[in-house]
Amino acid sequence: MSGIVAIVGRPNVGKSTLFNRMIQRREAIVDSVSGVTRDRHYGKSDWNGKEFSLIDTGGYVVGSEDVFEKEIDRQVELAIAEADAIFFMVDAETGITGMDQDVARLLRRVEKPVFLVVNKVDNVKRQEDAVEFYNLGLGEIYPISSINGSGTGELLDALVEVLPDAALPEDDLPRFAVVGRPNAGKSSFINALLGEERYIVTDVAGTTRDSIDTTYNRFGFDFKLVDTAGIRRKAKVKEDLEFYSVMRSVRTIEHSDVCLLLLDGTRGFDGQVQNIFWLAHRNNKGIVILVNKWDLVEKDTNSVKEYTKRIKEVISPFTDVPILFISVKNKQRVLKALETAVEVYQSRSRRIPTSKLNDIMLPIIERRPPPATKGKYVKIKFCTQLPTPYPQFAFFCNLPQYVKDPYKRFLENQLREHFDFSGVPMSIFMRKK
Repeated sequence: MSGIVAIVGRPNVGKSTLFNRMIQRREAIVDSVSGVTRDRHYGKSDWNGKEFSLIDTGGYVVGSEDVFEKEIDRQVELAIAEADAIFFMVDAETGITGMDQDVARLLRRVEKPVFLVVNKVDNVKRQEDAVEFYNLGLGEIYPISSINGSGTGELLDALVEVLPDAALPEDDLPRFAVVGRPNAGKSSFINALLGEERYIVTDVAGTTRDSIDTTYNRFGFDFKLVDTAGIRRKAKVKEDLEFYSVMRSVRTIEHSDVCLLLLDGTRGFDGQVQNIFWLAHRNNKGIVILVNKWDLVEKDTNSVKEYTKRIKEVISPFTDVPILFISVKNKQRVLKALETAVEVYQSRSRRIPTSKLNDIMLPIIERRPPPATKGKYVKIKFCTQLPTPYPQFAFFCNLPQYVKDPYKRFLENQLREHFDFSGVPMSIFMRKK
């Protein structure tokens, strides 16, 4: 499991600009899927071969200056609880402000690595001004410019030195994580499966708490059930609760094989649920969508069909995902949900023999080859599945640079049609023959 780095600081110091620059080192998640609410706050990056997840705490705070201070304090406390390292960003142009001092006061009390990032240092005068920030008492400063990237190399060199190495699983058992927004019924779902009540939800949002693992056997199959409960709504706390949910989901999702995304059928597939869905997708985990509290939804003969259609419109183009309508309270289709998760895990682990893959895919490609670009024709000669934990396929051709995303999606759709990869993200690579 990669480390989590939180970028904290007052508004308008350039947190999101740094975030955007860093995640563009790999496939940027920012605005990569239309309609994904607030996906800009989460991304993956890497430096010197070390991967880490990045959380941008900017953009949540709305209201008066007093509200700013309260909300910033909450978010910094949550970041401290969950992150492995913290970027505290300040602005060389405006100098130290009262809000900077408040955040610094919180950060001086923690034992986690804190990097004091002085942004907007893009000339010699600003280099001299940056020295002022030593007064915050957080040690070394890292002058950077988020806009042009100067200084970020030194910052990332220092970061990867302190990030934890990827954690190895204690055993080889598959891990099924039950994820979703608060009050969707995650704990009740676990209790229904276990046949016993377990009081695993704390009343205080923001309490550091490890996910609870339970070894489980069903369908002749041993696996770990991971319950991410531990968040409960606090009065008038809306934005930082969402931020905390995302941070908990990052950690749990990265360390799982299949995510059972539980949502409240009376609330719908809202922004926070979408956010968690795309976290699982971008981490290449198996996904099963469970619409809970279906017994409370007013239904007619087309309700399931229409609800499914609405979800698939939101998650397009990755629509090959099992969607089950359950009632944990009435124990309707609860075991079916688990059986589906086992099937998705098996699909995620599926290996297609190279000879079989070529026998099926090459005739399809011959009938519908990639469109010509600039008068040049792409000829795909060979394909194989890569030895990775989730399905990745390499197609070897003469001009890989001319194969565009629409044709890759066509190849993916054909693979899904001929082989069962339901609920599993897939990657297609074009390679030079």
